[in-house]
Amino acid sequence: MSMSSETNPSLPPMLGMTQQSSGSGSPKSVLSKSTGETPALIPRAVLFGNPERSSPQISPDGKRLAYLAPLDGVLNIWVRTIGREDDRAITRDRGRGIRAYFWAQHSKQLLYVQDKDGDENWRLYAVALDGGEPVTLTPFDGVQAHIIAVPPEFPETVLVGLNNRVPQLHDVYRAHLDTRELVLDTRNDLGAVGWVADHALQIRLAVVPTPEGGFRWLHRRDEGDRWKELLSFGSEDALTTHPLGFSADNETLYILSSVGSNTGELRALDVRTGQQTVLASDPESDVTDVLAHPLTHRIQAAAFLGDRKRWKALDPAIEGDLQALAALHPGDIDGIDRDHEDATWLVAYSQDVGPVVYYTYDRATRTGAKLFSARPALERVALAAMRPVHIRARDGLILHGYLTLPIGGEAKKLPTVINVHGGPWARDAWGYDPESQWLANRGYATLQLNYRGSTGYGKAFINAGDREWGGKMQDDISDAAAWLIEQGIADPKRIGIFGGSYGGYAVLAGLTFTPDLYACGVDIVGPSNLLTFINTIPPYWEPVKVMFFQRVGHPEQQAEFLRARSPLFHIDRIAAPLLIAQGANDPRVKREESLQIVEALRKAGKTVDYMEFADEGHGFARPENRLAFYAAAERFLAKHLGGRAE
Repeated sequence: MSMSSETNPSLPPMLGMTQQSSGSGSPKSVLSKSTGETPALIPRAVLFGNPERSSPQISPDGKRLAYLAPLDGVLNIWVRTIGREDDRAITRDRGRGIRAYFWAQHSKQLLYVQDKDGDENWRLYAVALDGGEPVTLTPFDGVQAHIIAVPPEFPETVLVGLNNRVPQLHDVYRAHLDTRELVLDTRNDLGAVGWVADHALQIRLAVVPTPEGGFRWLHRRDEGDRWKELLSFGSEDALTTHPLGFSADNETLYILSSVGSNTGELRALDVRTGQQTVLASDPESDVTDVLAHPLTHRIQAAAFLGDRKRWKALDPAIEGDLQALAALHPGDIDGIDRDHEDATWLVAYSQDVGPVVYYTYDRATRTGAKLFSARPALERVALAAMRPVHIRARDGLILHGYLTLPIGGEAKKLPTVINVHGGPWARDAWGYDPESQWLANRGYATLQLNYRGSTGYGKAFINAGDREWGGKMQDDISDAAAWLIEQGIADPKRIGIFGGSYGGYAVLAGLTFTPDLYACGVDIVGPSNLLTFINTIPPYWEPVKVMFFQRVGHPEQQAEFLRARSPLFHIDRIAAPLLIAQGANDPRVKREESLQIVEALRKAGKTVDYMEFADEGHGFARPENRLAFYAAAERFLAKHLGGRAE
């Protein structure tokens, strides 16, 4: 299976055209050719409802296929025997649905994690293929389970981290799938925020934060050995360096590292000598994914995500396979799943004008066939192309983003929505994006900007966002709006800003610090007060709290600075109407972040609409809640920007 490096396991997840421009020039460089026809409205249920089928995974023995699909309107796990049409649901979730699952290595059970109404206290469950009652392997209230290892060498065992002893730290447990026994393996006396096990099922590496904002990697030969420092690095490399896993002989640690380089490189680290060997690198982009053999654990390919995702074969044995896959579908290869025999692959393709499509691939013949698409209804509607754009910020930094324009009519002086991604240590990427298609279909030009602080472009770019919340990060978004106006695309009187999590903060900051730029804003679970936001982070983020101090600001030492960057304290500047939506159980951005600014705005006589979902957390998982929110947002945008509404 592919091993993703998009999210650093040792850090908290915050808040999922090729022509370079200097901010001026002819609109012809970015505008699509007009067809003169306005497409029909795409129903919101098609865009934001549950997928018909998604996330297929092949069983390790290659005999069965699992996937997610609705059962009575709720996403559940389904299984079919390969070569038959005996599809059946094996779970009966009636709540928020199942979104993260995986096969047990003996192919007899499927495992999944589930929380309660978005509280992110994940429990690990196992369910047999006959669809019996799921077994709770981590039966604790208020405790968060982290999956550490699902080793093929020990198919009856899963290593899981639990913070049931100390809320701030996860100890390592062995969960035995047959006996349901949960046994302490490694007590977290190191303050570790990440663990890596070898293929003998021994915890060999601990990722420990330092007071300076960096990390120390501690290594041991076996569980009886004492921990010794293997590698240490400072805060400048903290977001672009992390471990992946061990080689088959457990003597080489595969890592992504920017130490000594700007971009995150794929390297092999000899744990005996400390010597590092670069396996794959790119001067412009970090390595974002790697593909490892399911049994030999040899890394065979690496992916770089620039404007689009590009794979590079590292093992000649699969070079022909990657070439065959590239010829099979024009989209970007977004993920590969394999059985233990490496005979059958499942391949996910991302595309901008269609849903994610899944193919089966036979290695022996190097041929593939379409399995299914996630949303077949999208194949029958007109979708807008997503074009990569490059924009020069006011200080000269080149920003990357994606522009999606409405189909039909001339792309001049359009109502426009800037959609700001969360994180902020994340990024937008090319491919099907439901919000972009929704906005374009309703008549808006929409831009997704990877502002400074976004991931994927090297450490200099991500570190350029340090302590720039409401500062240069916000300037980047303002510069993107100015670029859209200069290109003739955006009507300067009809620009809205939309975003969730950090993107929600950017909405509030945009309406506060640049009130003349935006006609309205839509904030989803965004922090309004950086002081209270940092002081109420979840307990399991406490070990890396220094990261927030360095990259956002210190609530005690820099209180005035954070007040200056917090929209709550400057609501007198807000003139545009605002829609705020919040999950009541959000553990990352507490509901008080929304309530306090709503109360302050209403007390000041400002226009603000507020939606709260009692059964949601950091985002809206239930389709009925998503549809309710997007219906309200669509009416709000149509009222203030003039686009279409269903």
